[in-house]
Parts: sequence; C-alpha cells; structure tokens
Amino acid sequence: MKGLAGKTVLITGASSGIGRATAIRFAEEGSLVAINYRGPRERAEAETVLEEVLQAGPARRGILIEGDISSEPQVIRMVDETIATFGRLDILINNAGIQQGAPSHEVTLEDFNKIVNVNLQGTFLCSRQAIRHFLSRPGGGVIVNNTSVHEFIPKPQYLSYSASKGAIENITRTLALEYAASGIRVNSVGPGATITPINKAWIDNPEARAAVESHIPMGRSAEAAEIAGVFAFLASDDASYITGQSLFACGGLSLFAEFRTNWSS
Repeated sequence: MKGLAGKTVLITGASSGIGRATAIRFAEEGSLVAINYRGPRERAEAETVLEEVLQAGPARRGILIEGDISSEPQVIRMVDETIATFGRLDILINNAGIQQGAPSHEVTLEDFNKIVNVNLQGTFLCSRQAIRHFLSRPGGGVIVNNTSVHEFIPKPQYLSYSASKGAIENITRTLALEYAASGIRVNSVGPGATITPINKAWIDNPEARAAVESHIPMGRSAEAAEIAGVFAFLASDDASYITGQSLFACGGLSLFAEFRTNWSS
C-alpha cells in the first residue's frame, strides 16, 4: 500500500491476535515496527512477534516496548522510546484491549474500571502522546483505533467493554475533527468475530463456534490477518482522504443479520 514503507508505527497489544497480525502486515509493507506488550507474562510471545517482524519485510527493523497503556508514565515512556529509537513516530495503532463477562448488575466498580482504564483511558493516553509528537514536527500523522462492532451493537454481560468501545468511536471522531487541519488523520477499525486467543473459548468449541458464526452473514469468522489489512489500508496514503470514520470488518455482522429474512414485513 502507498506510503507505509519507511514509516514508523507503534502498535499496542501487539504480542498476539490482531496486534500480532498487524505488526507483521506493517513489516511486510516496509514499516519500522514498535511492538508493545503489557508485561513479563507476554514477553515470550512478543519476542516471537519481533522475530516474525524482522523476517517479514524489507525494512527488517523492529523493537519491543513493554508498557501498560493504562499507566500515564508508561505510555509517555513507550512513545518516547519509539521516537528515540527510530527518530520519529508516524502511525499509532491503538489495538490493546481487554474484556470480561458478567451480568451487568453484578459488575463491580473495580472490574468496570479495569476494562475502561485499559480500553478507553489507554486509547486516550496513547493518542495524546502521539498527537503531541505529530504537532512537534511537519508531516502530521495517523492514528487507527481498534473498536469493535460493539461500539454500536449492544453486548449484554459485557457492559464495560461495550461502553469503552462506544467511547473510543467518539474519541476517533473528536480527534479527527480537532486535528484535521494539522494533517492528522484518525480512524477506527471495528472487527467482528475474529480468530484470536481472546476468543479461544468459542473458537475451540465446535458448537459454540457454529452458534457465533450463524449470526454472521458471510458465515465465518475473520482471520486476524484480514483485520490487519484494514489497519494497514487506513494508515496508508491510499486512505489519505479518510478521517473520523469507523470501518467495520465484520463479515456483515453490523448489517443486523436477523433481518436476512423479512420477518418484520
């Protein structure tokens, strides 16, 4: 894709799943890739991703950056370390996110804040630091956020997750409008059901997987690499006139699949 070769990209939560696939895709496009992972438990996976990145593309440049995106000091260090290593930051992919299921009336404030602090606060902190850098030098920059179809489709028993993803969609639109004149584009990718470790419970259960995929008009889950391609597109010059948008990569899940038959008529 146009304009990704030689660009520096920081990808949060890049040790597995969509983040891993996105890191590899940007490496294939010739980008310099900063791979964020949360902590020691994810270190081994992150090292594997780094090996894949170094082998994937022409730039063959990548670094590992440990950091909890819900922590302001760690986010500042992550961005500073990326810039110190590569000289600049061109693209931020806010991918890291967590979810936890429970009936909404049983969700504790601690659990609610845990999800929101990573998904929403982390997106804010990383975006703010990236924008500060983008404004400090010519050329603007790009932010692409990982939301979900659940930025607008309710997800019962995942109140904190759905709330955080809906708020990220508004962060996307607000930042896009505020900084458009500065050459900064901000968009979101809204994945549907995707084959990643976070969804292992239903992926490895044939009955559960069939139930999930029965709601998807295309009849299947996404591979992480398919979602990574959307991130690459929105970050590239091929999407140079797109900002403030959510692009749903969901196999048609956002089309209200239950209306495939005209029962309402």
